[in-house]
Amino acid sequence: MESLKGIAVSPGIVIGRVFVLDDEYRRIPKRLVRPDQIPLEHDRLWKSLGASIAQLNALRERTRAQLGEEASKIFGVHIGMLSDASLTKPMHEHIDREKVTAEYAVWKGFEDLIQVFANLPDPTFQTKVDDLRDLSSRVIRQLIGEHASRLGQLDTHAVIVAKDLTPSQAAAFDRRHVTAFATDLGGKTSHTAIVARALGIPAVVGVSRLTDAASDGVPIIIDGDRGIVVIDPDEKTIDDYEGYIEARKTVQISLSEIAGLPSVTADGVPITLLGNIEFPDEITSVLKMGGSGVGLYRTEFLYLTGNQRPTEEVHFNAYKRAVELSAGRELTIRTMDLGADKYTQEQIEEPERNPFLGLRSIRYCLQSLPMFKTQLRAILRASALGPMKIMFPLVTNIQELRQGKYLLNDVMEDLEEEGIPFNRQVPVGMMVEVPAAALMANMFARESAFFSIGTNDLVQYTLAVDRTNERVANMYNPFHPAVIALLKDIARAGKRNSIPVSCCGESAGDPEFALLLIGLGLRTLSATASSIPTLKRVVRKVTIQKCERLAQKAASLDSDAAVAAFVRDQARKIIPEAFDGRTGER
Repeated sequence: MESLKGIAVSPGIVIGRVFVLDDEYRRIPKRLVRPDQIPLEHDRLWKSLGASIAQLNALRERTRAQLGEEASKIFGVHIGMLSDASLTKPMHEHIDREKVTAEYAVWKGFEDLIQVFANLPDPTFQTKVDDLRDLSSRVIRQLIGEHASRLGQLDTHAVIVAKDLTPSQAAAFDRRHVTAFATDLGGKTSHTAIVARALGIPAVVGVSRLTDAASDGVPIIIDGDRGIVVIDPDEKTIDDYEGYIEARKTVQISLSEIAGLPSVTADGVPITLLGNIEFPDEITSVLKMGGSGVGLYRTEFLYLTGNQRPTEEVHFNAYKRAVELSAGRELTIRTMDLGADKYTQEQIEEPERNPFLGLRSIRYCLQSLPMFKTQLRAILRASALGPMKIMFPLVTNIQELRQGKYLLNDVMEDLEEEGIPFNRQVPVGMMVEVPAAALMANMFARESAFFSIGTNDLVQYTLAVDRTNERVANMYNPFHPAVIALLKDIARAGKRNSIPVSCCGESAGDPEFALLLIGLGLRTLSATASSIPTLKRVVRKVTIQKCERLAQKAASLDSDAAVAAFVRDQARKIIPEAFDGRTGER
């Protein structure tokens, strides 16, 4: 048994069996297989070599037809290499001798040969190294693809283990077969973590050495509440976790009873609880959990989870569905936050060195006008079907806000000329998620219909901590005094200029942090659907005066550790029942 610690990003506990998803571009870990699996690994290796040769044959014929005989010869060389027993025989020997997967045998076989050529003094052999790396990726890709295709045929609860996952991979998981996932890399607010929460899949990320330690078929426990992964657990650990699962069910039943009750503090102040969504159909879950609408619709997931750029009709149908499911309730649609993601970086010729400080969010949209106008047209068309708000992300200067509104008006005029209905009075607001916007909140408030605080990026940019980097995850702390000072300024600016201020970052779903936000003056919180019942229980137990006293004291402390400890202690004194159960380390 081996217990590994990571970052809890999506709650829940699952006991299942490991299903490893490798990546052909990364080093393949050495994973052992049972003796009775060795014939299967040999068969997989033969099939992957055959499929790769068939691919190369097709490429050779296509190249010969388009570019001539000479250009197609390279593929003949590659086919010859994959057919050469001096290359493939050692791979089969690795499987027999070391009892390893076909993926590792291929990787090791090619890597050994690459090292031989790389150490030769003649620079012409570098071409051979490049050829071998290309062939290695090609064969491993066949094995990984064949392996992944077996997901839909599993009759056990599969727990995906991978170095990293893209949002599109996570969104594509079939919930009938995939019950949880864990990765070596990632942070609490990464796009993949957000998708996991949206789908209700327990997940733990940033688990160092996970893919080295896990092998296909081995029993595994994913504890998405505390960020723990247990590989090959013993009977006592399994019994303990089965007990935790039953206790969790009892708590969930209790929380479901709260969902239908009003979200009002003990002294009668309404606190609006909304949901963050990535897909329109999540709205049903938000309402079921007791939310009164949508505070953040992350529209970039139309790009991140699809195979091609969405058309205006794809956009429109998504927003139309969201309006219909909202049925007159609050719906805030954020324009696409692209640029710092794998999808966007793969589209450009030279990926940015530091995309989080590069062309992302509103900057990306303002330099991709056809794409941006396509989205704005679709949003405005949907605005004719029911109430909604439009929100621009990562605004850092007043020109960006004005230019975004100017383009929106430009699109309105186009629709008007075409006779297409839309709501000209649709409210337009902005995310406050960088220190520049927080410090200039008074100025922005004069030209914005509302603010929504995005703590995910606000914390990242204030503390200079990459929110997706597991190595500095312990430094990413929304309780930092600098963050609290900025939150206080934003709330004051909203009140001074009579515009509503909400918080839609992941921190808004933390019941302890929610007390702080209420104490700072916020009356609207937006979080994942699963967080809403717990937030509602907290709201109904506190008074505004207690929250304000808590926030006042927290703002006077000088370290994130002191603030977090104080808020945690006060929260448990005010509402101990909201924090009962399994919390902290055992």
